[in-house]
Amino acid sequence: MSQNEPEAKIFACSQSVHLAEQIAKNYGVPLGKVTFLHYSDGEFQPSYEESIRGLRVFIVCSTFPSSDNLMELLLMIDAAKRASARHVTPVIPYFGYARQDRKDKPRVPIGAKLVAKLLETAGATRIMTMDLHADQIQGFFEEPVDHLFASAIFLPMLRSLEVDNLTIASPDMGGLKRAYSYAKLLDSDVVICYKQRKAANLVSTMELIGDVKNRNVVLVDDMMDTGGTISRAADLMMERGASSVRALCTHPILSGDAYETIEKSAITELWVTDSIPLKKESAKIKVISCAPLFAEVMKRVQNNNSISSTFLQ
Repeated sequence: MSQNEPEAKIFACSQSVHLAEQIAKNYGVPLGKVTFLHYSDGEFQPSYEESIRGLRVFIVCSTFPSSDNLMELLLMIDAAKRASARHVTPVIPYFGYARQDRKDKPRVPIGAKLVAKLLETAGATRIMTMDLHADQIQGFFEEPVDHLFASAIFLPMLRSLEVDNLTIASPDMGGLKRAYSYAKLLDSDVVICYKQRKAANLVSTMELIGDVKNRNVVLVDDMMDTGGTISRAADLMMERGASSVRALCTHPILSGDAYETIEKSAITELWVTDSIPLKKESAKIKVISCAPLFAEVMKRVQNNNSISSTFLQ
């Protein structure tokens, strides 16, 4: 290896190129060159167009639908291993299949566990991700997992707004720990929504636990899929006397009629990261980049420095 040769290189799967470019820029290296050969039947094959022998390879890929994103990542990990990379670290800002972290009824898979095993079998030697839907997914891996928190980028933004009478809210019981973490660091109150579902992505009833009258509420969640839960929670809080309702969601999946649902809701602002690229623009949706956070942690991992100071939760 020449003296000027970097000891780490950053590559991207095809749907995460923009985020990877921003991460590489913040890291201080050019984005590595990779090409994809596509067959007429839809099969594809990645190829690294530069040497990675003896290096740490970071592969940036959010595994949101379609499943081609996950397959791209697996093939790129395998290719890096077979090209004699020293370490192969998939950087997965959004970890897909994380909602399948347990058997919640008979005869269903534990998808998150399966994905963890696929990544390790492909050759991943370390995993880096952000705001997992369930913290225990870290235990599905035998390799080290760096689980970053979007609070590291959302909290400075929230403080800059200088909102009075601030109350942090969780849209469901599962997000209670996250809401309490934000509230503790912001010295604010916490309220919780209790919901029951008829089916996946369909809320039947919702109740509010706590007082939001004359309060400026910030709903905090790890992901937004159809937008139904958070929009319904925002409307309920305005009915109960809230002065305003904002929302923070790390991963903007935003499927189906999510954009229309958000526009019609009582939410004044929805802040998201760029872990998943937006399908279209919206006046209510503001994007704050997670690239500086990932670049900083990647540098520390490469230099064998502590990353604990980057955790605000």
